[in-house]
Amino acid sequence: MANILVVDDEAGIRELLQEILHDEGHQVWLAESAKQARLLREAAAPDLVLLDIWMPDTDGITLLKEWSANGQLTMPVVMMSGHGTIDTAVEATRIGAYDFLEKPIALQKLLHTVGRALKRAEALHRPRQGLSALGSSPLIAALGARLEKIAAGREPVLLLGETGCGFEHCARALHVPGTPWVAPEDTAWLLNNPVEFLQQAKGGLLYVSGLERLGRLEQKGLALLLPKLTRLEVRLVAAATSAIRALVENGTFDTELYHQISAITVPLPALRSRREDIPELARAFLAQLIEARRVPVRRFTTAALNVLRQYDWPGNLQELENVVRSVALASAEEEIGAEEVSALLSRPAQGSLLPLDLDQPLREARDAFEKLYFEHHIGKAGGNMSRVAEAVGLERTHLYRKLKQLDIRITRKPE
Repeated sequence: MANILVVDDEAGIRELLQEILHDEGHQVWLAESAKQARLLREAAAPDLVLLDIWMPDTDGITLLKEWSANGQLTMPVVMMSGHGTIDTAVEATRIGAYDFLEKPIALQKLLHTVGRALKRAEALHRPRQGLSALGSSPLIAALGARLEKIAAGREPVLLLGETGCGFEHCARALHVPGTPWVAPEDTAWLLNNPVEFLQQAKGGLLYVSGLERLGRLEQKGLALLLPKLTRLEVRLVAAATSAIRALVENGTFDTELYHQISAITVPLPALRSRREDIPELARAFLAQLIEARRVPVRRFTTAALNVLRQYDWPGNLQELENVVRSVALASAEEEIGAEEVSALLSRPAQGSLLPLDLDQPLREARDAFEKLYFEHHIGKAGGNMSRVAEAVGLERTHLYRKLKQLDIRITRKPE
């Protein structure tokens, strides 16, 4: 069952579409104007919108443009009109409409279009996976081509780059769909029972992140697995920052282990080396916040995006996402301007930005602060709850209880 919003100023058409779509098992919401459509789009979070072009207050094309500019075009929109022309259909598609239906709407045409649009909605609602979440620049295209060339093999792969540059997205690009994906959240498994996790990954991929943080005993646990990879048909993909090379040189990291793991090394480009991806990524992060109702409708001005583009991003994707979240929460206006972004980026510690209402009661203010605090650490740790617990000084059970109390959804993010 899907949530479908029907926007049309003609009562007869609204009711007819509601009856047809309800019979197909869908929940249908009705709006007779753009004003109602705006409210229901927020309240119902529709999977699909059927939008009439000609309405008394604001026409459908203008409303479509508004949703697109605000980052709210997160669902397919099918335009409807009894006065449709090819030019109108082309204009609607250019703005972002999924399809165009001309009135009177034939039943089979309606059902066929709705069915295809809902399949599109499923794709839109899935988190961005693989390299599509890293951008579309030539450097990312070249990275994708490199990963595609080595995807069919079984040799260990070392992903090498800066913190937060998208290790797990690249590892997932090497994962064969339908086979096991095993990515332990912490390193304790290398001390306790490394073979158990290797067995879980049989025929699939074992992903080990933060290679440079492994102690001597953990390195030994990993070394024990290497001779067993071929027999169990497991591909090991490890991720490390460039600091690991210095660790190998000074003897902190086992040289032989490093050479075995780095038989195939794939360097990941830093965000500052592909600045053309930054506006696209910033808009995508902002759209996710809006859709999850974490922030009101916001949009970046062109000048603000240019400021983001010129920053060097030592923390790469993680830092960009944190900055987008902070500035969206702090902004009092619908448009986020260059001054707000510049002010945040010039702070010595971005975690010091606290967009809180200090006039609210103490309990509410404390909850708001704690939510920001835990969300900051979850984002910093890439969703790894073991690292979050260690950073905030809480036992895991207490941490989960606290997150549930604050209504913070726990989803492990790719690195």
